[in-house]
Amino acid sequence: MRLILLGPPGAGKGTQAKKLMASQGIPQLSTGDMLRAAVKAETPVGLKAKDIMARGDLVPDEVVVQIVSDRITEPDCANGFILDGFPRTVAQAEALEVMLKEHGLDLDAVVELEVDEAALAARVENRVRESGGAVRDDDTVEALKHRLSVYHAQTAPLVEHYGKTGKLVSVDGMQDIETVAAEIQAVLAEAQAAG
Repeated sequence: MRLILLGPPGAGKGTQAKKLMASQGIPQLSTGDMLRAAVKAETPVGLKAKDIMARGDLVPDEVVVQIVSDRITEPDCANGFILDGFPRTVAQAEALEVMLKEHGLDLDAVVELEVDEAALAARVENRVRESGGAVRDDDTVEALKHRLSVYHAQTAPLVEHYGKTGKLVSVDGMQDIETVAAEIQAVLAEAQAAG
């Protein structure tokens, strides 16, 4: 099972990816983790990324795609993988499709977690209140608003892109965690039966 989890920051992609890892026995591939691993392993593409990251620049699409390409050939990806945080743009999605074809692979599903963004802001405010103000720098309402604007500008167009492929399935991410997980499992069972 090869799938992408889409949705705005705070939609619960990480939580659902962990559940899928357990139920499907496939790894979650986070581009941030893969970049750090490639840098640490000093792979050719990791060394290229290290210089770029050291300057504080964004790693270009071709480097990220190469890191994903290298990662999906590892044994733990033989039965599939979950992409979380990649692709972030339509250009990355198109590069991913080319790269998967080169490996003789295809995506099984793209699961979009639909959420009410006002409710996301309320969730963040509640976490801040419950923690007494001690939260990560990126876990504030202001940071969420910025991350949402970046998501809408860059990543939201992927919903339309994957909608045209027939692989996009939307799930109500505002439901409780177990209900969302059950709906995703049903989507994947349908994709496996069809594929």
